[in-house]
Amino acid sequence: MLDYSEEAERYDASRGGEPRAAAAADAVLGLVPPTARSLLDVACGTGIVTRRLAAGRPAMRVTGVDLTHAMARHAAARLPGAVVLADSRRLPFRDCEFDAVSSVWLLHLLPGSADVGTVVAQCARVLRPGGVWITTVDKAASHNVGSDIDAVLASRPRRPARDEASVVEASAVEHGLIPAGRARFAGRGQGRSPLRTVADLRRGWFVTLPPGEPLAECFATRLARLPDQDRSRPDPWFTLRAFRKPPLG
Repeated sequence: MLDYSEEAERYDASRGGEPRAAAAADAVLGLVPPTARSLLDVACGTGIVTRRLAAGRPAMRVTGVDLTHAMARHAAARLPGAVVLADSRRLPFRDCEFDAVSSVWLLHLLPGSADVGTVVAQCARVLRPGGVWITTVDKAASHNVGSDIDAVLASRPRRPARDEASVVEASAVEHGLIPAGRARFAGRGQGRSPLRTVADLRRGWFVTLPPGEPLAECFATRLARLPDQDRSRPDPWFTLRAFRKPPLG
């Protein structure tokens, strides 16, 4: 698992920067009801997407929350006075406080299925009746674009996907939310090259291949044999799902 305190300084540059953030924010806003006047961005990271959510809806109050101090510091510089340091499993907000809640690239990071249920419950709790929760699903699968890199990595050990769409939907329904739409967006600038994939492998990007272990180095060797080491393969496409909290009465 990556250390996001260390990752904060290079997070944006290593993940597509502003083009990717723009694509993500546009897709999220396309699922936010036009009447929404408040949005909570859970696990806002550096705030690169959160800032665009606020800019895209000037009349909507946008609040960001993140667990990692270094990430939240960057976000607070982008949205002064609008970022809270807190755990997504214990959101420090009142019940029914927000018209919309987003959680982009969060659920796949959670350590267990129980944590997913807890986060979904928290997002549902702070959502007003009639409001919408929007989240990414199937992140790991999104990175498989059918490239030669994916062919090399196909045999790597895997762990259960915490953000599998069917699992997320079942949890949302369990907590009183109903499916309300979906969208896709390109992870601009995130197409992998063999060189970049080896670097990610050696810094702990792939959680089942800890850096320095013989198996990780075996995959690194195979990746180093691929042609066009500097050429990025196609960008991934990410999926958003929206879930609505039924209005009262």
